Order: sequence, then structure tokens, then C-alpha cells
Amino acid sequence: MRYTEERYISLLTDFGFKRIFGTNPNKDLLIDFLNSLFDGEQVVKNVTFLNSEHVGDVRTDSKAIFDVYCENEKGEKFIVEMQNASQKYFKDRSLYYATFPIREQAKKGEVWNYELKHVYVVALLNYDMTDSAFAQDTINHDIGLLDKQTHKVFNDKLTFKYVEIAKFKKSIEELKTNYDKWIYVLQNLSHLDRQPRYLRTEVFSRLFNQAEIARFSKTELREYEDSLKAYRDMKNSLDNAEEKGIAKGLAKGRAEGKKDKAVEIAKKLLEMDMPIDAIMKATGLSQEEITKL
Repeated sequence: MRYTEERYISLLTDFGFKRIFGTNPNKDLLIDFLNSLFDGEQVVKNVTFLNSEHVGDVRTDSKAIFDVYCENEKGEKFIVEMQNASQKYFKDRSLYYATFPIREQAKKGEVWNYELKHVYVVALLNYDMTDSAFAQDTINHDIGLLDKQTHKVFNDKLTFKYVEIAKFKKSIEELKTNYDKWIYVLQNLSHLDRQPRYLRTEVFSRLFNQAEIARFSKTELREYEDSLKAYRDMKNSLDNAEEKGIAKGLAKGRAEGKKDKAVEIAKKLLEMDMPIDAIMKATGLSQEEITKL
């Protein structure tokens, strides 16, 4: 059974994201994306992919498996993650992930002065994170270590980039910057049937070429369809849970509205010295609820 009839892969799937951003033949695509995201704050000229699976300490034997893990020509580390669903402790997970590229910089068997290379954690969020610390007028949130009083950078060796791609609402005609184009592609690549003229650059031509499903081997196609099915199953589960939550909320709201109206009526009837039995019949409230009024 085939799960897709689209021309291009979805970058929201595990397979699609890692194929485009996590393989040596396509590292120019990752470099271009990172440079668009950092917008001059950081200029990446080259990347080397590193082992994306890390084992924690012996006591817990916990693991961290990154979507994409690499370093640039200066030895600075980048973790790039696609997160499709809200997770209660996602910020904690991001912080935990950052400890691995920090700890692995320790020099083995020699005196080390603790100087660190910069570590960047880039989290692409395919949902509304709605964190109270985030500015509401942007989807790109830059988190670092600051002095709380002066708001000056205390240490610039650790940076978190949270990008709420689900909140990106620009149409293809409104795309101005390279960053806009990348976020649009992250959201919409699998919905396109051709490369739009707004995306006709050398980098995006490479992207569309690499993302064309017809070019996949049988093995790649099977892996992608497995990944796509897992993504769709996850999204369907989330959508169903959201719909049930909304329906439950509406039902609760209607019930609370009726209760409020009944209480209002009961108060008026009490003022008229109507017997409690009669008020119970008129409002549906219990004797205890009425006597509390």
C-alpha cells in the first residue's frame, strides 16, 4: 500500500528532514538554511556531520538521539531538531541535549582549561509553543545565558533557537527573505507539484531535485512511506485529541452556563421566599446547592 501520491517528500517527517538536512551530499542545503536562520549573527562556511546518538552516564544509561548533529569549520556544535508535537518538558530536553556537545569537548588525558566552543540548539517547532517568555511578534526566539538585572550576555557559548514554524502564515507571494523561503518550504514542500518561480534559486533547485520521490530507490521509498505513515498517525492522534478536548470544553461550557442560569433563578426565587422544594423543581439544583446560596 502506498501512503503518498505527492511529488515531493515532506520535510516534517523524520526521513524527509534527515535526508535533506542530515546527509553529506546535501550539506550545502543545511548550511544555507542555518545561515538564513542566523541572519549574519553566525556565518557557516562548512559542516561536518557527527554521530547523532549519544549515551548518558553509566547510572542512567539514558540516550539522546539528535535529528542532525554537526560542527562548523570553527568546531562549533549544532544540534538541529524537528519537533512535531508538544512535549511537557521539551525545554528541559533541549537543555539536556545541549549537555552532550558541551561535555564531549573535555580534553581526555591532558590538562584542560575548560574553554568551550559555542553550542547551538536549533528546535523547529511544528506546533504553537506559546511560552510566556517568548516575544509574541516573532516566531524565531533566541535564548541565551543573560544577567537577569542588566540583560547583558553572561556567557555566549550556549544558544537556543526555537522556531515556531506552525505560526508562519505568509503566502508564497509574500516571501521576501531566504529565511521566509526556508520556513515556507519546511511547511509546504509536500503540497507542491512543481518548483515555484519564487523559489528558483540554485539552492532550492537542489532541494527540489533531492526531494523528488520519483528519484528514490525502492528501499528509500519504503523508508519514506514508513516515516510518512508514522507522521500521519501521530498527527491524526493529536487532531483527534484536540477535537475531543474542544468538544469536551464546549459541553462543559454549556453545562456551566446552564448552572449559572439556574443559580441566578434560584437566588431570585429565594428572595421571593419560595419553598426550597419548589426551587429545586424549578432549577434542577440540589437542596445543598440552594441552601449555600
